[in-house]
Amino acid sequence: QELKGAALDKFLLRKYGKHWDGVPVPYVGFSDLDPAAIKSFRRQAAKSGRVGAELLTEKDALLLEKLHLMDGRYLKRAAVLLFHGDPEKYTTGACLKIGFFRTDSDLLYHDVVQGDLFAQADKALDLLLTKYLRAGISYRGLQRFERFPVPEAALREALVNAIVHKDYAAATPIQISVYEDKLMLWNPGQLPSDWSLERLLRKHASQPANPDIANAFFRAGRIEAWGRGIELIRSTCLEVGAPSPRFVHDGTGLWVEFPFGPKAGDSVEPNSGRSQAGVGSMVDAASRRTPPVTPPVTPPVAPPVEILIRLLGKRPVLGSTEIRALLGLKDRAHLRQRYLVPALADGVIELTLPDKPHSRLQQYRLTDKGARLLAGLPTRKAKP
Repeated sequence: QELKGAALDKFLLRKYGKHWDGVPVPYVGFSDLDPAAIKSFRRQAAKSGRVGAELLTEKDALLLEKLHLMDGRYLKRAAVLLFHGDPEKYTTGACLKIGFFRTDSDLLYHDVVQGDLFAQADKALDLLLTKYLRAGISYRGLQRFERFPVPEAALREALVNAIVHKDYAAATPIQISVYEDKLMLWNPGQLPSDWSLERLLRKHASQPANPDIANAFFRAGRIEAWGRGIELIRSTCLEVGAPSPRFVHDGTGLWVEFPFGPKAGDSVEPNSGRSQAGVGSMVDAASRRTPPVTPPVTPPVAPPVEILIRLLGKRPVLGSTEIRALLGLKDRAHLRQRYLVPALADGVIELTLPDKPHSRLQQYRLTDKGARLLAGLPTRKAKP
């Protein structure tokens, strides 16, 4: 067998018991890393509870050493990808590309998502939900519901899995193609040598392509370390009645295709605030002008969710008993069904104890998405 390029590099590293993201980078130091990226990781790790509180107060050098992101006195490639503001400076193709296509050859508009890997995951998800995907809107009584053609949780899991398992030696970006009726995500990389696609799609042990990157995402609470990513994507789609995604390995990488099902409700509008027109009208308009890379977005929310967002904006962490008292509610089931479940489903609030959802100590707080929505809500004038 003849080996070239990335395959040869991987073969030689494996002979020495190493992996690509574990190779030291002598020409990058701590001063080159982005302090904001490390600070953001500390905040996420504190929420997840997967890094000791004492370690999170230590200096950056010790924190990265304990995360196994150093080889002797040198930073590893993983550290550069995770915490450098411009990892493409050292790793070609360390970014994501998103495009909206009318046909396979007709690209209407696109974005390139750059920055550290954590920021790439957040920026890509935000762009997809606010610019590329259109939410179906339905009403139950006076309550408004939005449903994306791909469940947000499944899309987030697919993005993070692509970032963690990507073959960065291939020097090719992750590519996301959005069409009128589907979303396709392509991630460059190879399956483990003794694996088939069938094995990947059934229960399997976790075997990340980039163990050091995967460990950092696990500590930040972004992934589970049990090889359940694909199962989580499929089960999430099943729970909300969305079509099951397709997985194809073509030898160069893994394709994940999310077909769009029927829209929820009779009224459908773009989530980014454009006019309430059909899909064809939206595409025609997009062909005449290129929309801004980051359009201003303030998605509408259901009244109970807005009330809860405003409440948590004043008191950062609240338990269900406190929320009921502040809202004057007596029925726990009413609080859960009208307020907590929709807000959790929309991703605007989160559990303080995600691993113990039924704990009596459970509390709720705003997510980053919730904080953005709160900032965009109109200010309510005080009553005279």
